[in-house]
Formats: sequence, structure tokens, C-alpha cells
Amino acid sequence: MPKILSVSNVLPPYEVKQKEAVELTRSLFSEKYKDIERLLKVFQNGDIEKRDVCMPLEWYGKKHDFEERNELYIQHAVTLGVDAVQRCLSETSFLETEVDYNQIDAIIFVSSTGISTPSIEARIMNKLPFHDDVKRIPLWGLGCAGGAAGISRAYEYCMAFPKENVLVLSIELCSLTFQKDDYSKSNLVGVSLFSDGAACALVAGEQSEIAVNVPVPSIVGTTSKLMPDSEDVMGWDVKNSGLYVVFSKSIPAIITDWLGPFVHEFLSSYGLNKDDISHFVAHPGGKKVLTAYEKALGFESSMTDISRDVLRNHGNMSSPTVLYVLKRFMESKPSAGEYGIMAALGPGFCGELLLLKWD
Repeated sequence: MPKILSVSNVLPPYEVKQKEAVELTRSLFSEKYKDIERLLKVFQNGDIEKRDVCMPLEWYGKKHDFEERNELYIQHAVTLGVDAVQRCLSETSFLETEVDYNQIDAIIFVSSTGISTPSIEARIMNKLPFHDDVKRIPLWGLGCAGGAAGISRAYEYCMAFPKENVLVLSIELCSLTFQKDDYSKSNLVGVSLFSDGAACALVAGEQSEIAVNVPVPSIVGTTSKLMPDSEDVMGWDVKNSGLYVVFSKSIPAIITDWLGPFVHEFLSSYGLNKDDISHFVAHPGGKKVLTAYEKALGFESSMTDISRDVLRNHGNMSSPTVLYVLKRFMESKPSAGEYGIMAALGPGFCGELLLLKWD
């Protein structure tokens, strides 16, 4: 079975306390909402204390066109991506020795918050000494599901090519999409939740020569699911000044009703049930989303402690967030033989699940 050998996380340079985000939002939205103080409670109720973004806070209170936003996306994505790759290949807390760039056979790049052709991984390959025959597989538009989906696609690649090694690089700069003149409830919820971040994972086929020094998760299997006619649940509206967030208030209810059967059916196909799962590597879409996970799957709240801690300290970074959670689980050194589920949901509306087993 393919294995996840290493994971790295990289944060952008500017930390924003939640109270600072509240003050900015109050200054921008107060004239449009008479009940602004009631609406601002969404910041307090989200269980987020701080987040990291790629621009100074005052930048977000000014007007910016799509061109400026996208140029910043490319610039910061390349910088963060180079750092994430370097850290992933030299993460000796997992790896026996540093991995040479020549050992990488494919790069899957995941993002939904900017546009770049050539894509970001090509720009990164021009800054790091990869072979020029590395396969490039950019994935766009999966939003919060993208990190888990990237690992799933790497698993399938390594099943086909068991000697090879794949990097999954996930970068989102959600803050660059913030529209200060969008007074929708979706934008208000989005600015209370979303942040920036990058993560990189190394996935290797079962015949790979790369060695590790701790138990790491094998990927037993994966599955994907699309909810028909749910395009308005989550995503972007593309307008002249950039990307406008679509974020339905029904997401927690959808998760409660839809996710449980999806997960239980997946586990039963491997002869398992929820009681066999020791580790829940859940994308923390928000406090209500994590509560909906627990309700849908019948898990104790302790199963989402790591996801809640990542959310509390980093917010929702979209696709990289689940890889931050995964890194925390891998650092906790689960015992060999223990099972985990990685789960993330995103635009479509869709879900991605992976069954993990530490060995």
C-alpha cells in the first residue's frame, strides 16, 4: 500500500488575532447593517483565536482589482510552495534521511484561490533542482476538499507506479479573495473563518526506496462522493474584481444528514465500523462543521480535538488545513495497526475519504 512519509506546514508572515479581524469587519460593514454587533458574534462563536495571512491587515480595507489579487497570489504561492517542499523533503522527524529532489517522480498541486498558467508547481520547479521529467498534475476548484483529494490522487498514482514518489502541494491564499464591498452574509461568515496557508505531503509507493524512522500511515483505500444539484452550497462567484465566496448556512445540516451514511458505507466495504477508527483526521471547516461530523459519525468530541486546535490557531485555510491536522496526528506517533479516517468536504458539494492504517 502507498504510504504518507512526510508532511510539512508553512504559514504566511502576518498573524491576525480574531479581535483584529472583528474590528476591521466592524469598520467596513457597520454602515450597511444596523444589527452589526449581533452579526459579529459569528467571530466569537467560531472558536478561532488567530489566523495567518499573506498581507498586512490594512491591505484588506482597501480596494483591489482581480489583476492585483492574482499577481499577489502567484508571488506568495511560489514563495510558500518552495518553503513547503524544502521542509517536506527534509523532515527528519519522519524521514530516515533527507530526500533528494531526483527521487520525486510527480507533483500534484492543489489550489482554488488564484489562477496561474503555467501553474504554480511549474514555477516552483524552476526554483528547485527537480528533474525536468517530473509529472505535473495541477488540481483546481476542489476548495476545502482539495487536500484530501490530492492525497487520494497520489495514492492512485502510486498504486499504478509502486516504485515512485509523489509530492502533494496544497496552497490557498483565501484572504486575497476578501471583497470589502461585498456585504453578503456569506462574505461575513467567510471573513470570520478563512485564512492562508501551505502544506506539502510526500506519498510513496510500496516499493519506494525512501525510508522512515517512525510509524507512518499507509493508505488502505479512498472514495469520493458528489451530492447532485448542490452547486450553490459552496464555491466562488467570479466577478470583475475577483472571487466572491458562496457559503450556505445549511452546510452543517447537510453534513449531519449526508456524511454519516457515506462514511459508514466506506468503512463497511473494508469490514470495519466507526469503533475500529482510532484517529479522525478531519478538515476543520468550522466549529459547527466539526460538531456536525461528531453527530453524523457518532464520535466523541475527543476525536476532533486536533482538528479543533488547528482551527483555533490557524482558522480554515481551505485545502491545506487537513494536512495540518494530518501532520499533528503523525507527530503524535500512533501505534502500528491503528486505523484513521481522513475526511474533507468541498464545492460540488463533494466529499473525499481516505482509510489510513499506521504501520
